[in-house]
Amino acid sequence: MADRKMSVFDHLEELRRRIIVALLSLGTAMCVCYVFSWQILDLLKNPAEKASIPLELHYLTVLDPFMVRFRIAAYAGLIMALPVVIYEILAFVAPALRKKEKRVMYLSLAFILFFFIVGVAFCYFYILPAGLSWLVGQAGGHLQPMLTAQEYVGLVTILLVALGIAFETPLVVWLVVRLGIVTPQRLHKNWRWAVIFTLAFAAFITPDWNPITMLLVSVPMFLLYEGSIIFASVGLRRRRNRLQALEG
Repeated sequence: MADRKMSVFDHLEELRRRIIVALLSLGTAMCVCYVFSWQILDLLKNPAEKASIPLELHYLTVLDPFMVRFRIAAYAGLIMALPVVIYEILAFVAPALRKKEKRVMYLSLAFILFFFIVGVAFCYFYILPAGLSWLVGQAGGHLQPMLTAQEYVGLVTILLVALGIAFETPLVVWLVVRLGIVTPQRLHKNWRWAVIFTLAFAAFITPDWNPITMLLVSVPMFLLYEGSIIFASVGLRRRRNRLQALEG
């Protein structure tokens, strides 16, 4: 289909097929994760146990057990189906690109997945234990925790996915600098806009606009932004030095 000129209807049919494949993969992954939702919940409890938080999750309504399992299945299924979803998006765009651009695009798929997994792992092993310990520690022994499964699973899953997305920042910065859309100096100069964007992103993925959750997402994201600018500057400088050496 990529070897001939496609009509508008061909593009729409291709788009429909890609969407169906992506939705089927997501639905299948969610069904599998729903079956193993209690095992996944045990994994989600580990950060609290690592922070020495006595964790006994409760539910308040008859719908809560199903909603907890559904939420776990939705987020875990999204992570599981992410490679297929991203591939279908890139495959739909691929016919409009040259061979070299296709190679770069498919290579970026590996980096997208890598940075997302690193972000989820960083959140799971470092952000969650430290954040939960600090939050529960605010009780100071004067309050006793009675955590609901809905609230705990909601907080943990949102942070895991949000940090996974936030860790795509280095890849985005590298791409816009490599494509010549903007310079590292310009990005650094507009750091105030980066702060606004990170706070807006944190507010968007936080349903209750909890300021602590927003900070746990936005601070690492902004630090990644600044760090990415430094690495992009170094890479751009080395590239220019190589070109100058070849010309000389």
